[in-house]
Amino acid sequence: MNIFDLRERLVRDYGEFISGFLKIRDPRLNGFVRAELERGVLWPEPWISLNPNFESGGKVDDLVNDGRLHTECRRVFRIKTEGDPAGRPLRLHRHQAEAIQAAASGDNYVLTTGTGSGKSLSYIVPIVDRILRQGSGAGIKAIVVYPMNALANSQAGELGKFLSYGYPDGRSPVTFRRYTRPGGRRRAARHRRQPPDILLTNYMMAELILTRVHEQGLVCAAQGLQFPGPR
Repeated sequence: MNIFDLRERLVRDYGEFISGFLKIRDPRLNGFVRAELERGVLWPEPWISLNPNFESGGKVDDLVNDGRLHTECRRVFRIKTEGDPAGRPLRLHRHQAEAIQAAASGDNYVLTTGTGSGKSLSYIVPIVDRILRQGSGAGIKAIVVYPMNALANSQAGELGKFLSYGYPDGRSPVTFRRYTRPGGRRRAARHRRQPPDILLTNYMMAELILTRVHEQGLVCAAQGLQFPGPR
């Protein structure tokens, strides 16, 4: 398949679809709109860019071997699928490894890098490592605040692969829960009775947690919070 031919075919098909809805009676306005469509106003030229090759930071197993990560991280952070829950070793980029080491030292840090370069893993690994060292089930240790529910849902799915695959019968070493929409007193009570180690939420729900009376159980469960939002 030639990707440029595919692009031209898609543009042509979409152009025909759009044109089918255009019925402009004024000839001058119709001429202007047709000319703009022919000029390609609705579809810019293809975007071509280089895919960056990030410098390697070694494997998660290397950080475990050096004592910088908990031994269970070797089992958690692997490339897993539903068909292969044991997975294979996960290799880090250099900026990810440096961020993990900065977090382990207790320093504040800011990681700035491009889309799809693994920013999320740079804070998830330190969070999970800290919980593994201190023990799960001692209240909320991390609150991750997302700007949109779609991103929170996506991250919940990725966390599920790490913390669920390879751990049958729900025996994950670290618990997490998504709290991205109001659920009333029943849902708040569930979070209060069984607070997760990691809470994924959005900025609107974070404000409600701090202001609604029946959410105060979550605030109490987050005493001693070590990784607060925002993201």
